[in-house]
Amino acid sequence: MPTPTLAPDSLLVTVAPTGAETAKADCPQLPTTLEELVATARDCEAAGAAMVHVHVRDGDHRPTLDGGLLKETVAALRQETDLVVQLSTGGSVHDPLAERLKVLDAEPDSCSLTMGTTNFGDDVFSNPWPFVVELYQLAQERAVVPEFELFDLGQVHALVRLLDRYGLPAGGRVHVDLVMGVPGGMDGTASAMVAAVHDLPAEVTSWSATGIGRTTLPVMLGALSMGGHLRVGMEDVLTISRGVPVESNAQLVRRAVEAGALAQRGPMSPAAARELLGVRPASR
Repeated sequence: MPTPTLAPDSLLVTVAPTGAETAKADCPQLPTTLEELVATARDCEAAGAAMVHVHVRDGDHRPTLDGGLLKETVAALRQETDLVVQLSTGGSVHDPLAERLKVLDAEPDSCSLTMGTTNFGDDVFSNPWPFVVELYQLAQERAVVPEFELFDLGQVHALVRLLDRYGLPAGGRVHVDLVMGVPGGMDGTASAMVAAVHDLPAEVTSWSATGIGRTTLPVMLGALSMGGHLRVGMEDVLTISRGVPVESNAQLVRRAVEAGALAQRGPMSPAAARELLGVRPASR
């Protein structure tokens, strides 16, 4: 399928505002309530983000895959923003596989789909092949557009295998996110990025990159130099510079937009992001 007819200098900025690893007590500015998440999403949209990657917390600020909370969150984000709403199917590293499949019951626009198991610091982020296939086929049936998260080169090659066997996702586009700098995954370096992008299957129509922690800036600059898009947010980094805490997710989005401007790439609107990703039009 041909790539969408978008300006070649446009930049998709995805914001990942919360994640499942950081405790609210350790980072009070982390948006963990529904009200905080919606306010963050509005601010990030105004700053130039077009998609939000969502992890949900419960009343005690702990990660949860509660179906009711997921549906409420999707509905609220659609009501208050035009952002593409992407739910994480990774949850936390401790969530059972069966519960992670149920994330699609909340009917998001998009979902993350990690292409293999990864050592995640001292933990293991489990994504066995049968689970990957089941989640992918379920996303196809529900018309939820996956973003393929690739943590290492083995997962790049697993994506080739998946597409060869099961065809294109809903919407006909293939968007991947290179998650770089996780202890246990590929390094957040230009050489690792070049290797990963070189091996992406021909079906890939767009890609972005995420730099974890101190790799945020080199990954951002590398992706911009290679024509990739960006994911930023407090899920991935909690400092804006060495020893200086991030004030808000919008601050990280603004920095990404400013870096894009230096590369002469302007932020993509949510409507343009839907075209790029093959996501159905907004229902708001």
